[in-house]
Amino acid sequence: MRVALDATPLTVTTGGIRRYVAELSRALAAAYPEDEYRLLSDQPFEPPCGLSRGSGPRNALDRRWWLWGIERRNDYDVFHGTDFSVPYLARRPSVLTLHDLAPWMGNGNGRVRARTPWLLGLGLATMVITCSQAVRAEAIERFRIHPARVVAVPLAAAGEFRPARTQPARPYFFYAGSREPRKNVAALAGAWRELRREFEVELLLAGRGGGSMPEPGLRELGEVSDAELAGLYSGAVAVVYPSTYEGFGLPVLEAMQSGACVIAGRAAAVEEAAGGAAVIVDSGRALAAAMRQALIDPGWAAGWREKGLARARQFSWERTAALTRAVYVEARRRFHS
Repeated sequence: MRVALDATPLTVTTGGIRRYVAELSRALAAAYPEDEYRLLSDQPFEPPCGLSRGSGPRNALDRRWWLWGIERRNDYDVFHGTDFSVPYLARRPSVLTLHDLAPWMGNGNGRVRARTPWLLGLGLATMVITCSQAVRAEAIERFRIHPARVVAVPLAAAGEFRPARTQPARPYFFYAGSREPRKNVAALAGAWRELRREFEVELLLAGRGGGSMPEPGLRELGEVSDAELAGLYSGAVAVVYPSTYEGFGLPVLEAMQSGACVIAGRAAAVEEAAGGAAVIVDSGRALAAAMRQALIDPGWAAGWREKGLARARQFSWERTAALTRAVYVEARRRFHS
């Protein structure tokens, strides 16, 4: 089978969708050497082993027309739109990954305009992949997609994430992710400030969109490498991910695989991924209480670390690749039937 994947997310240095494309393409190429997988991207990058690289436009609004042109010039069996986009006027089956419904949260004019091509993509795709059963249910209900067209395929943490042996000089809580309002970082900062009245504990924030005012004990790390990220997860008193909405919550699984105690917000997809192996909180007061417990009771935190490690072992990119390839096969069957 010959599969073309939209690799536009690989042109950024960090982010969950970038990791999704990189890990999925590697796993597909390794598990199915009889297939041909080609990454289509608009900027140079080093493709994973077993994959070749194409080229495309930088303008995301033009991407669907470009993909249609690429499709006409190349003989692929399936196109995988890894980031909302599939070709217009397609002559071959396509699969679209709907990572979450965050674009449909809020009513700003820019956000409303952006939804139109995304909605069109959902209608054009032969099959739709979501990263959780929670998002699958949301998509079916909101967009009236036939359930047979939507398949939940869970993600996994990459192999780089494992428990570290070094201990940090000072205790800290850690968050990795963007600063979108739904990530609820303000609640985390508030809970941490409450604890700072009693404990000398730092708060480390990694990811894009930082830049808060300097504050003793609060450190903005910006974007960090995977190796640094694994160490930061592993060394934390607890990894705190208070998001109120996610499509999967990959940092939660990465933290678990790194041996961290995880405290997370009550979001359906996060609870699904955590599978009872994270402390779930639904208020700022509960968040502060859980963080305090992790500080004063190492045995309690160690119990959550063990649960997290066991939960993370239930996921793998090999399984994600197998389930994704099954969707490709079903897309071909449906398109030609």
